[in-house]
Amino acid sequence: MSLEPTTAAEQSRVETPGRSADLDRLTIDTIRTLAIDAVEKANSGHAGAPMALAPVAFTLWDRFLRYDPAAPLWPNRDRFVLSNGHASMLLYALLYLAGVRAVDRDGRVLDRPSISLEDIENFRQLGSPTAGHPEHGLAAGIETTTGPLGQGIGNSVGMAIAARWLAARYNEPGAKLFDYNVYAICSDGDMMEGVGSEAASIAGHLRLANLCWIYDDNEVTIEGHTELAFTENIAERFRGYGWATFTVDDANDCEAFARAVESFLSTDDRPSLIIVKSVIGYGSPHKQGTHKAHSDPLGEEEVKLTKDAYGWPREAQFLVPDGVKSRLSSAVAARGAKLRTDWDEALRKFGEANKASAAELQRMWRGELPSGWDEALPTFPADDKGMATREASGKTLNVVAPRIPWLIGGSADLAPSTKTLIEGEGSFGPDTPGGRNLHFGVREHVMGSIANGLSVSNLRPYVGTFLIFSDYMRPPTRLAAMMELPVVYVFTHDSIGLGQDGPTHQPIEQLPALRAIPHLIVIRPCDANETVEAWRVALAQRHRPTALILSRQALPTLDRAELGPAGDLARGGYILAEAQGGTPEVILIATGSEIPLAMAARAKLQGDGASCRVVSLPSFELFEDQDQAWRDKVLPPDVTARVSVEAAAPLGWDRYVGPKGEIISMHSFGASAPGGAAMQHFGFTADHVVAAARRQIALSKGSRGNS
Repeated sequence: MSLEPTTAAEQSRVETPGRSADLDRLTIDTIRTLAIDAVEKANSGHAGAPMALAPVAFTLWDRFLRYDPAAPLWPNRDRFVLSNGHASMLLYALLYLAGVRAVDRDGRVLDRPSISLEDIENFRQLGSPTAGHPEHGLAAGIETTTGPLGQGIGNSVGMAIAARWLAARYNEPGAKLFDYNVYAICSDGDMMEGVGSEAASIAGHLRLANLCWIYDDNEVTIEGHTELAFTENIAERFRGYGWATFTVDDANDCEAFARAVESFLSTDDRPSLIIVKSVIGYGSPHKQGTHKAHSDPLGEEEVKLTKDAYGWPREAQFLVPDGVKSRLSSAVAARGAKLRTDWDEALRKFGEANKASAAELQRMWRGELPSGWDEALPTFPADDKGMATREASGKTLNVVAPRIPWLIGGSADLAPSTKTLIEGEGSFGPDTPGGRNLHFGVREHVMGSIANGLSVSNLRPYVGTFLIFSDYMRPPTRLAAMMELPVVYVFTHDSIGLGQDGPTHQPIEQLPALRAIPHLIVIRPCDANETVEAWRVALAQRHRPTALILSRQALPTLDRAELGPAGDLARGGYILAEAQGGTPEVILIATGSEIPLAMAARAKLQGDGASCRVVSLPSFELFEDQDQAWRDKVLPPDVTARVSVEAAAPLGWDRYVGPKGEIISMHSFGASAPGGAAMQHFGFTADHVVAAARRQIALSKGSRGNS
């Protein structure tokens, strides 16, 4: 094949080859050259993987993917995940050539492309949807945010679980509303990351036959050949996980790859791994040599040589020959539109026969909750003994779960401790796909990734573990915040108060570390009723994840008759106990299990004639969302005598106590001791709080006397 035109005007008149095979090759090379040109123009990015994988991705989209470009959020579409997100130009080229339409924030399809050629020309530029790594929400067709290796394949497991759960709940004989497949392209890096192993292990255990990973086995990483650090037999490893495995010896062999996909489609008892051998930047493992590191643009001379190899005009930039765009878009649309139209009719008939279930689906797809979902939330009576906030959380969960049927979740082998079991509901398993209790095993990292996959599939996931292990799932938690997914994290055993498990299990820096994640709501309730309100806030979110920070030990249930209402938790911080006369000399600010200490200190201070206000500040994020008037009401700027009390690292508290305030916090790791003894040892006592408050009052009076 030879392409002569090189000027911009001539480029638009490139003649379409007469034979289908030629047009297929031309389309594949268009994907490759778009990637080359985008990376060169940006002088940043990864062209090699898109070049190598273009035949694979083209074949998948052209022959198999059940996807309607005119309805990119069609609920029964196949999912395509690019886990090796550094190859983002592969996805952007596919979305452009397939003619995928854009959607707005409310899911309405718009009369413009999701990705335009201009967007590709602005690859990796400010404001462009063609970001360096695919970002969910920037453009329709980007099913999830990928880039941190292993996350995409972890998400794909969640998507596959969602498909099986939805099918179990809503499919009927003769009416399959949900039977989609999930395809994920992945790299050597995805295979090396621990989360990838966790994802493969649980997917094999669950026998997710609707899941297919396509592994680009190019034997290249940034440092060089994979033999530097990675020599295992991937096929044997995955067979050990319980997967079916298929090998394609040449990424350019579209027919061999098609046969492998057909083998996946005929496998009904396990997930499938298709191992595709390629050479980065070329596609064929039989081509000698490789391009330079896949993180670099090719460079002007190598671009010309590469285009020569493709029979492509050397000087052409972002060339899309006649017939190429319609080639892929017509194939995908012809198959997808028919499937989607048939599905629409099946949904209509389903709705006529199952009005309640159809309404349930519509709410789920709109991201809404059933009306009255929170009407039966419990109110706990005052009780000096009280209960652990993890206990109150479990009780609240079991009140709301029957009212939100698509609320689904579980724990990393800690459900009895995190109180995350939905009573009366079965467990999700290979033979029980309708269960709402998920058992992730000791796999915190992929638990977070799976939750993201469930959330982008419109379910409402929650996951639980000890707060100390939030470190193991920080990457997917950060991505949930980035993607604006309303995942709920139940983090229990929240401080040194958990006791004798000792410093390895006692969280110190985890709480401020979670608060550092933009867009994540972190709530540490002080008693059972604040915990109820925390769940109310968390489940009402549509675009923000929430972390609930809960105690192992019992906390008194406060008597709200003369205290601030627990419902004010929704404002992040509020006046829990007012000072005598309403004008405080000192303000004690606390969260969670340290609120009882602040209340006991207040009683002592007021007994000595000092006016003291106690502020409950369970959520920094919600408090910062309030207007200045509310924040000034709770923390008056002219009251500078302030003490914060929280059994965690002090980061962040300076903004609330001010430059002269005192922070009672942890400055070391904990200790193995009964919870009460540990708290006393590290200074979390009413007397310590009282002493700090008196110092603050004296300092404040001294400042006023000198002014």
